[in-house]
Amino acid sequence: MNQRDYYEVLSVSRSADEAEIKRAYRKLALQYHPDHNSGDAEAEHKFKEAAEAYDVLRDAGKRARYDRFGHAGVQGSGAGGFGSTEDIFAHFSDIFGDLFGFSHASRGPRATAGDDLRYNLNITFAQAAKGDEITLRLQKRVTCSECRGSGAAPGTKPETCRQCNGTGQVRRSQGFFQIAMPCPVCRGSGQMIAKPCPKCKGEGIVAEMRELVVRVPAGVDTGTRLRVRGEGEPGMHGGPPGDLYVVLSVEADKRYQREGQNLLCSQEITFVQAALGHKIDAPGLDGPLPLEIPAGIQSGSLLRLPGEGLPYPGQKRRGDMLVEIKVLTPTHLSDQQIEILWEFERATEQRPMEKVKRAAKKIKKAIGLD
Repeated sequence: MNQRDYYEVLSVSRSADEAEIKRAYRKLALQYHPDHNSGDAEAEHKFKEAAEAYDVLRDAGKRARYDRFGHAGVQGSGAGGFGSTEDIFAHFSDIFGDLFGFSHASRGPRATAGDDLRYNLNITFAQAAKGDEITLRLQKRVTCSECRGSGAAPGTKPETCRQCNGTGQVRRSQGFFQIAMPCPVCRGSGQMIAKPCPKCKGEGIVAEMRELVVRVPAGVDTGTRLRVRGEGEPGMHGGPPGDLYVVLSVEADKRYQREGQNLLCSQEITFVQAALGHKIDAPGLDGPLPLEIPAGIQSGSLLRLPGEGLPYPGQKRRGDMLVEIKVLTPTHLSDQQIEILWEFERATEQRPMEKVKRAAKKIKKAIGLD
């Protein structure tokens, strides 16, 4: 089935801001809510379609990839992963918590996914160029191992809240309307814990130091985000944990200037080497690279070494290395060298090529290159 454009689904322009997108989704969520359209398969489809569009367009990273690559840009990033309406209620609890009077509010505490976490990681240029496996040590909240997240002491279990009968909400009448509000006794959990777990004090969550191994692919750059699934904040009421996003910052290298996957470096040569041509070694990632300097090259010229740059992450192809040639002008000359240079100048003006060649050889010998 062809997927509709997400902006079309929400009826917003491509320049819509976050507030406009949220308002548009709230309107559609209310219009196609299952409790208002019982048994209507088309309404259920539109309810899920709107949730999928909102999930992508509300996230700056997903939205940027979608704007550039379309639906293919957000495949595998969590978009469209709503198997049921309950998944949508759990994922967008902030939206549906504001919409009152719906029967799903009386279904008890819903499982909610945990929040995502961010970890800023500095890596060297060599690690970015070659790839690496890095062990992270971070303190994070995890489900309590004693009570398995229930908050109740081992051997006991939470009891149903008598005030809200386990729904987590109570209803208050205001004129013609009934508003669902969090239960003040159980604070919306729908459960009461008579004997809290001694390890987590009834929270069901504890802070622990964890070690995680993150694989850094070769060719990454500053700003690259690596996703570690399931290593974010723990979910509530049995909900799945969030993800950990490792954001990379790559240190600069003294030898190279990076331009995407291409590398730019500079090599100094003498003016005699520039005039007569020469062979030098360029600083490659895996060692010296032989480079032929053509005769008559000018300062500032770029020589390209194809495929000697950085790899594209997850691909076999690589960028190029660009070598900028800088011709050095000597500043301290002997009397002999000065006389030879004047002879070279006079030979150049008179044009006979054999004189020019003889003068060039003398210069090369005087400077010590012969």
